[in-house]
Amino acid sequence: MNKTSTGNVQAPRPDGEDGSTPTHRGTARAQVDTAVRSALLTGRFIPGKAVTLRGLAQELGVSPMPVREVIQRLAAENALNVKPNGRVQVPEMSPSRFDEILKARLLLEPELAEMALPQLDHADAKVLEDIDLEIDESISSGNAESYLRLNHAFHFRIYASSNSEILMPLVESLWLQFAPFMRTVYGRVGTANLVDWHKEAIRAIRNDDPTALNAAIAADIRDGMGILGRESLPES
Repeated sequence: MNKTSTGNVQAPRPDGEDGSTPTHRGTARAQVDTAVRSALLTGRFIPGKAVTLRGLAQELGVSPMPVREVIQRLAAENALNVKPNGRVQVPEMSPSRFDEILKARLLLEPELAEMALPQLDHADAKVLEDIDLEIDESISSGNAESYLRLNHAFHFRIYASSNSEILMPLVESLWLQFAPFMRTVYGRVGTANLVDWHKEAIRAIRNDDPTALNAAIAADIRDGMGILGRESLPES
């Protein structure tokens, strides 16, 4: 497995980025937001390991201001902690926090998938099938970061079709909170033993079967996060 790191958090530097105009500031903030969220979702931030705002700004090639704004927003989503000394870190995962995130995912994501089903067709199923084949390749090669990125792409390819203004942001926040921890889990135990519930989800979409889709998403969450993650937590 690849080792986790806090490096390689990259965002393109916008032309003329010096914070001098609202357009430049907005562009830089959007790029930083995309880069940091991607880094969280693929586990390039290690839970408990602190980084600095200035260090992140240098790594991303922007001024500290847009980084500070993005970090504050992510802290409000409980994805990051900002220490009194200004250092930033992903929260450590406790058993109680893990159980609550898992419960929230099981409550929200199967419902979100059901909401999306009327907007999904055979063309969407084909796209999801292609993503799942790439996931299989990531599992075979032991690439945990690629697995996390593609697994996110699979789920949110479904959820985005729900057009939900309420559940979608909640689910996005949950993924930001658990992904760094799961990256460390997959780095230790791998993903080869996971049951491929994605194929069941794709079959349910093709059959226009909301009950089967709900069940497949719930089973995928229980296996992918519930089983492997629970076993990797410290004793309560």
